[in-house]
Amino acid sequence: MDKYSAYDCLIAVGVEKELCVAHSGTAFDALQSFAKENKAWLFGHLSYDLKNEVEALSSENKDSLAFPELYFFVPTYLFLFHNNGTVELLSEKEAPAVIWEQINGFSKNVEDFEHLDISIQQRLSKQEYLKIIQKIRQHIIDGDTYEMNFCQEFFAENIDLNPLALFNKMNQIAKAPFATYYQLKKHYLLCGSPERFLCKRGRQLISQPIKGTIKRGESLEEDQILQAQLKNSIKDQAENVMIVDLVRNDLTKVCTTGTIKVSDLFGIYGFERVSQMISTVVGALQAPKNWVDVLEATFPMGSMTGAPKVISMELIEQYEKSKRGLYSGAVGYVEPNGDFDFNVVIRSLLYNAEKAYLSFQVGGAIVYDSEPEAEYEECLLKAKTMLEALGISELNSTTSNAR
Repeated sequence: MDKYSAYDCLIAVGVEKELCVAHSGTAFDALQSFAKENKAWLFGHLSYDLKNEVEALSSENKDSLAFPELYFFVPTYLFLFHNNGTVELLSEKEAPAVIWEQINGFSKNVEDFEHLDISIQQRLSKQEYLKIIQKIRQHIIDGDTYEMNFCQEFFAENIDLNPLALFNKMNQIAKAPFATYYQLKKHYLLCGSPERFLCKRGRQLISQPIKGTIKRGESLEEDQILQAQLKNSIKDQAENVMIVDLVRNDLTKVCTTGTIKVSDLFGIYGFERVSQMISTVVGALQAPKNWVDVLEATFPMGSMTGAPKVISMELIEQYEKSKRGLYSGAVGYVEPNGDFDFNVVIRSLLYNAEKAYLSFQVGGAIVYDSEPEAEYEECLLKAKTMLEALGISELNSTTSNAR
């Protein structure tokens, strides 16, 4: 639980009204209208490829998941798990007592995920990945960019699985603060994200970009040594501060002059499998800007793009082989008063049940000091939770290159 979270957990079920935008172009205009018409609780997602609407960019890479680029809905039932241990149920359709009676009638048994014989393929071979990292480093040497987030996709085809059971298994492993189970018809996001994109509390905006990852130690002593190593890493500090500057620049578009501050620089936070370097940037929202204005001004998040932002996104499109879609996008909620909280969709499995296609992407920030082999190993470290949930112990021995 962090000091900016308003709830321990939220569950939104059913759809009363919805906004579904398959392809970007006027998505944020449509979202402004939807928000004005519905001063209610809203839940939904923004796809990374909304970048094509906020900048003169395009996405031509392969998309096997086909999530809408933007989707928001007014839920039929909403459960708010408050920090004091109480649960609040909101619904205009049925009385809370009736709903609780229905809930108590359900079986309390949660089905265990059955490990399948899954063959994970990778869109890039290791050798191709290493070569691309060298090319990105050359772009940095040439001055095209300072830092670029580069990701690769791992996938499986002809997969029939129980998404909820798989999410429960994954969540037991990761225990991530921004974990999300998100179903949109035949599309599923099983998200184990440790990262907040943005939240709003009153007039205050809070962004918490992550840059810097290291494994957890086997003992308390080893863990402290590793965390100190991360804290003092010049490379990780450079990655982090460049994204902090980018976030500050994005927030100037919607925050009152002089209010943007870095309240925590290079904070080290321990999660189940990794420790992360997280900085916190805060600012006061300008009047009369609203939550849609904030998302449009700051999206996509700097931690998943690079600096400078636009050229980094151009290079991402050039070198990555898969369309990101919902990966490195955001999922979150908006309260009737305009407060909101959105995560960064990372450490996630994405599943299209209709196509029987399962996918996850992992990556990291590439800077001048990046060592290709070390970057590849960091990708494998970030993939560990998803692989363990799927019952796969070694990625290298189960992967093959695919186009």
